[in-house]
Amino acid sequence: MQLSEQQIDYCMECGVCTGSCPVAMELEGFSPRQMIKRAMKEPEGDILNSPDLWACLSCSRCSDRCPVEIDFPAFIRGLRQKARHKDNLPKLSHHGMFHTITRIQAAQIGQNKTTSHGTKPDRIGWAKAAGKISETGDYFYFTGCIAYYDLAFEYLGLQMIESAKNNLKLLNKMGIAPVVSNDECCCGHDAFWCGDENTFETLAQKNMETIKKSGAKTVIFGCPEGYSMFREAYTEKFGPLPFAVRHITDFLAEKLPDSGLSFKADSPARVTFQDPCRLGRRSGIYEAPRQLIQMVTDTHLVEMEHNRENAVCCGTTAWMQCSSCSKAMQIQRLKEADAAGATVIITACPKCQIHLTCAKKNTDQDIKIIDLISFLADNLV
Repeated sequence: MQLSEQQIDYCMECGVCTGSCPVAMELEGFSPRQMIKRAMKEPEGDILNSPDLWACLSCSRCSDRCPVEIDFPAFIRGLRQKARHKDNLPKLSHHGMFHTITRIQAAQIGQNKTTSHGTKPDRIGWAKAAGKISETGDYFYFTGCIAYYDLAFEYLGLQMIESAKNNLKLLNKMGIAPVVSNDECCCGHDAFWCGDENTFETLAQKNMETIKKSGAKTVIFGCPEGYSMFREAYTEKFGPLPFAVRHITDFLAEKLPDSGLSFKADSPARVTFQDPCRLGRRSGIYEAPRQLIQMVTDTHLVEMEHNRENAVCCGTTAWMQCSSCSKAMQIQRLKEADAAGATVIITACPKCQIHLTCAKKNTDQDIKIIDLISFLADNLV
């Protein structure tokens, strides 16, 4: 990302980004502005060997407030691409499991890989069992990597695939049997934000071919990361997309009021909403999730101190750099929810649900952390 002279001049006299950054509040010496200064002074210098490159959450809180509209996450991603060539790499979470899965998918594209039994792996068996799906049609449900999460997070008592099943359940209730394709692969989010451009481009090309082949006019995402990738990175790479992209919260907020479906809570609850960075600041969707929550009668929505564009990130991104800094942010969110009087935290992002559940495991807080669509499905009349 190239910065204009005006942007650089203003940046060097400002400090809004550092004052806004949740990482800077926890990690001594971390400063987005100083990183820009170092990169401007020596583009190929010590900044490319700095661990600070990987501490940024790309949560966009800094760029959202920047007076001269510097997209710091885009700036830092460009540096990460260069840093990889100097063997400056991030510390991956969960032993790099999810990055390995992504690289395997990219390596298999075009090779028609099969299992040892001679059949192609079935990554959509859950969908076939959960509801009605199609091979072609107007709607494509992009599942992302959620099918791989269950085994990894069994120790947290999470069954992440239930979220995908409930997305399909609600779409079916509305008369939509979406395409769920076995040829879909990871959206490339984690590779993209780790500076692994080649892996991202390979995955993106395959997904574009798969969706075009389905004939879909609208692609619906359950994951904010996949949605933001198509909105931003895919559009930047391929130009205007030949289909509409919708996050399921935005789609349901529009369609449910006229669907004939209704919701009633089993018991009254005080809930709060955790705004995912990719859905909120990067995509501008704040009200749709709240509208959906309020469709469930007897539910009282309360707001945390930091909400909407001021919401605090769940602490890690792209399965890397999980640290004491991350845990401090997660604990802050749990405390904010408690201070608001909430007994339930609802989010629309699988990673938010995972990270906050993980943080809660080491506290004595008695608060539920659930997925928004599952909340709706569980209270469907």
